[in-house]
Amino acid sequence: MTAIELDAAGITDPALRAAYAHCRALNARHGRTYFLATRLLLPQQRPAVHALYGFARWADDIVDALDGGPTEVRRAQLDAFTTDLRRALDEGSSRHPVLAALVDTARRYAIDPAHFTDFTRSMEMDLEVTDYATFEDLDRYMHGSAAVIGLQLLPVLGTVTDRRRAEPRAAALGVAFQLTNFIRDLAEDLFLDRVYLPADRLAAHGVDRDVLKRCVGTGVCEPALRRAIADLVRRNREIYRIAEPGIEMLAPVSRPCVATAFTLYQGILDRIEAAGYDVISRRAVVPERRRLAVALGTLGRVAAARARHRLGTGGLLRAPLPTGAVGGPLAGPALGSAPGPAPGPVAPPGPGPLTAAGPVGRWRAGPVAGRAAGGAAAVATARPRRRSSAPPPAVR
Repeated sequence: MTAIELDAAGITDPALRAAYAHCRALNARHGRTYFLATRLLLPQQRPAVHALYGFARWADDIVDALDGGPTEVRRAQLDAFTTDLRRALDEGSSRHPVLAALVDTARRYAIDPAHFTDFTRSMEMDLEVTDYATFEDLDRYMHGSAAVIGLQLLPVLGTVTDRRRAEPRAAALGVAFQLTNFIRDLAEDLFLDRVYLPADRLAAHGVDRDVLKRCVGTGVCEPALRRAIADLVRRNREIYRIAEPGIEMLAPVSRPCVATAFTLYQGILDRIEAAGYDVISRRAVVPERRRLAVALGTLGRVAAARARHRLGTGGLLRAPLPTGAVGGPLAGPALGSAPGPAPGPVAPPGPGPLTAAGPVGRWRAGPVAGRAAGGAAAVATARPRRRSSAPPPAVR
């Protein structure tokens, strides 16, 4: 963690500075794309984002280390992790550097502790659940692995509207990112004996586990599976449409990073479509030239947004947050908005099915640490994805 970032965030305590530096090092080592994406944010935002990603990365490592052991042993170790997390949240401190940075970030930005405990519940599901019968079942899992990532990051990214209005959109974006990863990584997940796609939607096209295994075994994506993937891609795009208005609700300085992730992740769906919905014989990858073109366009928007922010015309909410809410004075208008009552009905970010026209429910971003968190996407509303999505859920 650079001294400039820590100073900008108002983090002065030596122990806390070391804790945040530890999280930054985790991210630099495990999630290079994600780490580079944080450079699109203001210096004062980066320590908090590193703390949130560091927690998800650390949790991923813990759960991955449990794979293959007896269920009772794995559950006992996960229970110990959950106990440490709850104690840290209750006491507001911890001797573990990742938890110390996490609880400090939660305090500074008034992040609901439930967003972290919901995360651990999805980790628990991964101990025993390998298949999801319906979208509603997957929805319950994704709340903790994706939706809450968006909700955790939202106060750090800042909003120009009441935060509660933006929450359903942030949750939906995390879900959209994660579902994209689930579709793309079907073969990889099956190798780990997991299917993160709803069985009823697959069955509607004549696909079951036997068909999936045969496709992976032969390397041929059969017509029935292609039809099922096409159906899921359409559903995925509906969720992106629900999430898209949330980008304009963010602080202007945060929009370019999230918008870049939004564009690149949908680029993965474009590649899947171009391949005739074949997710078996090839891995959908956004071409490097396309990623570079999008990134170059983003840099211009970042520079303009930062210039407006320095001049105090960036459209951020100017009402000061409670003392300590942002870790010290910011070099410009306040980032983040107090979660006051929303002016009108707002779909709650709690449980509930997510449909094209319905409320944004508890969709989350990825096997446990959340595949939604890749690259700029990770900064946007997702966390590092666990298992079936490569550690730094990057846009690949």
